[in-house]
Amino acid sequence: MLSVSLLTGTLFLFSSSHLAFAQVNPFTWSGVRYDCKLGGNLQKVVPDAAVCYNTFEGTNTYNQAACQDVTRNFNGQDWQSDRAVSNHWMLWTNNTCLPTTNRNAVCSLGYLPRYVIMAKTRDHIKAGIDFARNNNIRLIIRNTGHDFMGRSTGYSALAINTHSFKSVQFTQRYTGPGGWTGSAVTVGAGIQGRELLRLANQQNPKVAIVTGECPTVGFAGGYIQGGGHGPLASYYGMAADQALSYEVVTAAGEFLTVNADSNPDLFWGLRGGGPSTFAALVSVTVKTYPETPAAGLVLSLNTFDQNTFWRGFAAFHNLSPRWVENGMFVYYELFGSFLNIRPFVGVNMTRTKINEVVQPLYDQLRSLGIQYTATVTEYPTFFDLYTALFQDESAGVTSLVGGRLFTKRDINSNGNGIVDAMRRSGAGFVGHIVGPRIGLAAVDNAIHPAWRDAASFSITSVNLANNATWAQKQQAQQQLTNQIDAPLRDASPYGAAYVNEGNLEEPNWQTAYWGTNYPRLLELRQKWDPQGVFYARTTPGTENWEVVDYGRRLCRKL
Repeated sequence: MLSVSLLTGTLFLFSSSHLAFAQVNPFTWSGVRYDCKLGGNLQKVVPDAAVCYNTFEGTNTYNQAACQDVTRNFNGQDWQSDRAVSNHWMLWTNNTCLPTTNRNAVCSLGYLPRYVIMAKTRDHIKAGIDFARNNNIRLIIRNTGHDFMGRSTGYSALAINTHSFKSVQFTQRYTGPGGWTGSAVTVGAGIQGRELLRLANQQNPKVAIVTGECPTVGFAGGYIQGGGHGPLASYYGMAADQALSYEVVTAAGEFLTVNADSNPDLFWGLRGGGPSTFAALVSVTVKTYPETPAAGLVLSLNTFDQNTFWRGFAAFHNLSPRWVENGMFVYYELFGSFLNIRPFVGVNMTRTKINEVVQPLYDQLRSLGIQYTATVTEYPTFFDLYTALFQDESAGVTSLVGGRLFTKRDINSNGNGIVDAMRRSGAGFVGHIVGPRIGLAAVDNAIHPAWRDAASFSITSVNLANNATWAQKQQAQQQLTNQIDAPLRDASPYGAAYVNEGNLEEPNWQTAYWGTNYPRLLELRQKWDPQGVFYARTTPGTENWEVVDYGRRLCRKL
């Protein structure tokens, strides 16, 4: 029998008028047998960088070679994804154990989970869910830690790490429910975007799959549950639109198959209703498509005059409806007067075709007197384009994230107003020109209806110092919500926010993230997880919960 102390202290229960509290006795991991249920896969969390410090919680941890390894790899997303509980965005760990050359400094757990189950089977997932439910413990589902919004970590929680679920099975003809008879793939919860695309490219014939833009994004977890945009989304639809069937573990610890015929209400909710909300995913089956040739375009503007630069950006962004109506995806980075448009993605396009689509932009830039450089390359497959033009990103960031989804309606009627709001905000933007509707039959799922008229989605952010105080974090949050995101909301009344890459203080987040779908999602949450076993901030049903005590304790409202 394995017996470990998991949590002691005081549990605070939040009410609208006061903080009530009840003493919680120490409890143990009882009733879960080490040999038959977890197989040694329960670990007490020790921060990765603890090897750079003399001690962690009274235990000697310093190891010079290991510290050098952690320091060297700490900003790498692949390395961070393979950790037990680490988060790509360090803000959500509270930055209390970072790599250091001062071994005498203090390393503490911060906001990391206290224990983690390195799950290898669905029974491991069930054991963790059952234990958290029965003992009223905060539960975290963690795959890669590629998470802007801190949902894959939590103070003194129990985490279930699903990153080892790497199974992949392709089929050339799907015969299950849902009316799809084309090719499909079933993938485990731990698979990541680029590794899935690489396997798809090795099939005979080669196939394409809607995945995220960033290579390290976990595919079969929060990404697809939140909707999932990416380079193929304008052409085929969102990732959640591709879902055919799920294998899940519910909050009640039940193993369920979820599709159009079996548990159809849950199937609707899992396709865009939010991460870590209704169930823990074991695997998902999605549509695949025949690979096609593709053309990619990289564009840069050459001007030093600020006003001219922003007129050039407006010419580009105001044409977003044109880009998505031609099935294109465009990724750009805008920081001050730096604009990197890399790339325009033209699925099933040639050099001639992509230049024809982009010609109105060329014409406007010339009329504005803006010199530009445009490089077009043809690729035999989308996968070849993806590996050539989409760059790896870094981890270890300390920042708050927000953003806005702009519809074609808003851009067509107020495009210059949107660009002016972006300029006045003073923020940097990571932009995705994406509109998952073209060529897509009507899909009934939980994704915000505004996505069906989408043309552009921008991520905003505010950076903080690693040692930022609680007051400084609150000030940064106010800046993000009221000075950066607010003008974007005002300029786009028909827009929305995106639950996977959004502002945790988004006003009226229920409507902003899901629109008219929210009441139905709330009913589903009350049906499938009435006790609140799963928690991810600003997801359906979490109005009843609050994180208090300086970001530490998760409490239910009385």
